[in-house]
Amino acid sequence: MPRRPRLLIDGVPLHIIQRGNNRHVCFHGDDDYLFYLEWLEEYAKKHGCAVHAYTLMTNHVHLMLSAKTLNSPAALMKALGQRYVQYINRQYRRSGTLWEGRYRSCLIQQDTYLMGCQRYIELNAVSAGMVEHPGEYRWSSYRANAQGEPNILLTPHLLYAQLGADVQERQEAYRELFRYELDPGVVDAIRSATNGNYALGNPQFAKQIEQALGQRAVRGQAGRPRKQPAPDSGRLFE
Repeated sequence: MPRRPRLLIDGVPLHIIQRGNNRHVCFHGDDDYLFYLEWLEEYAKKHGCAVHAYTLMTNHVHLMLSAKTLNSPAALMKALGQRYVQYINRQYRRSGTLWEGRYRSCLIQQDTYLMGCQRYIELNAVSAGMVEHPGEYRWSSYRANAQGEPNILLTPHLLYAQLGADVQERQEAYRELFRYELDPGVVDAIRSATNGNYALGNPQFAKQIEQALGQRAVRGQAGRPRKQPAPDSGRLFE
């Protein structure tokens, strides 16, 4: 059965997950994380992607980014993945695949789910029990977004920029978001949408995605497949 095409629309943010093959370790030491981030920055710029948030876990990666073209995310992940695999195989004298295969992704409705998804990404190490506070974890974007640590990789999303009138206000407002746990329903929605290549948003957002792309943007119901409308060439996601 052929795989469903990815949901991609220029400028609409994506949540991306890439896992190690069979959940095996992808990052063995500090140099591995540093090289990955260095190459992520290089290829994001080369392929027109703005990275808003990330977390590198031992056996998987979370990214949130916006892309200028439909091909940009795939080009970024292909170039980054290949270079990193070559490095790991050479460094640790191994061979074969490193990644699980096709990375997983979902489009994010900006005004309702983007900040929740960004918090989900930066709370990954906390959720895994590795640290008690996201600021304790070195390999995420939290320290830059919440504490002002310099990070040339990141391009803040417009919604982040609107959190305050200046840098200090934005960081304070952002830290305030982390005082509260994410709603379990939001966590489930993020995981379901990302793993299934669906739209992360309300029903109206999903309907707009389906009208724009002519393909299903939510999990299907059992029974006869629903006929999709013809693609709408208009831009609905400004």
